[in-house]
Amino acid sequence: MTTPTFGDSLTALRNTAPLIHCITNYVAMNSTANLLLVTGASPAMLHATQEVSEFTALADALSVNIGTLSSPWAEAMLLAARTAHEHDTPWVLDPVAVGATRYRQTVCADLLALKPSVIRGNASEILALNGLAHQGKGVDATASTDDAITAAMALAERQQCIVAMTGERDRVTNGKAGFTINGGHSLMPRVTTLGCGLSALVAAFVAANPDEPMNASSAAVACFAAAGKRAGENAQGPGSFYVAFLDALYQLTPDELSHFAQREVSDAL
Repeated sequence: MTTPTFGDSLTALRNTAPLIHCITNYVAMNSTANLLLVTGASPAMLHATQEVSEFTALADALSVNIGTLSSPWAEAMLLAARTAHEHDTPWVLDPVAVGATRYRQTVCADLLALKPSVIRGNASEILALNGLAHQGKGVDATASTDDAITAAMALAERQQCIVAMTGERDRVTNGKAGFTINGGHSLMPRVTTLGCGLSALVAAFVAANPDEPMNASSAAVACFAAAGKRAGENAQGPGSFYVAFLDALYQLTPDELSHFAQREVSDAL
């Protein structure tokens, strides 16, 4: 069976418009919903413990982002992740600033036990999640993806999942092989919650392409890299960049994504 191109993965997403249940942080809700909508997925933001299990069972994928963590939200995340695990629904863990506090580490350890399909984080978060001694600075990446690739591969192999690690160069691995993705723009770190939205978009791509989770995760990352590169061509600053970025995601065609991947994606980690 031939592995689909990244463009094929985007076509599948737009043809199926998967319903993505997002338990994400207060800062990211609106922007994450917009990023999913313009790319072709259908977002839903629910975090009440009374309904997350019921809704996760209906959704095509789940995205869990621990950014503004609290006890009720942690309970909801665990309920939703457990439901996803029981129903074989793909789900993505975004371990925001997991190295910052013991509470975040404890919650993430409980979530890891429920077998996320994909872990999407920056290099510092992947290092911390892999149990390596590394001091992260808030939600920013203070390590490069080159520094953390060994940790990413070890984490992916141990968890039997995909790790999508984003930074100046993005890395996507299943523990044995993977992709290095270039592109994007220097303004992207100046716009808050883009990474949060990417985690939800990874969930959408995996939901639409369930047989190829690494290829689907890489296609989602490549979408962001391609859109970021285009948006940065005319942006005057972070504000105009964000608007241009949404438009670039909306306008991106499957052929353009595949062509971008041929130029910007390497099979070698």
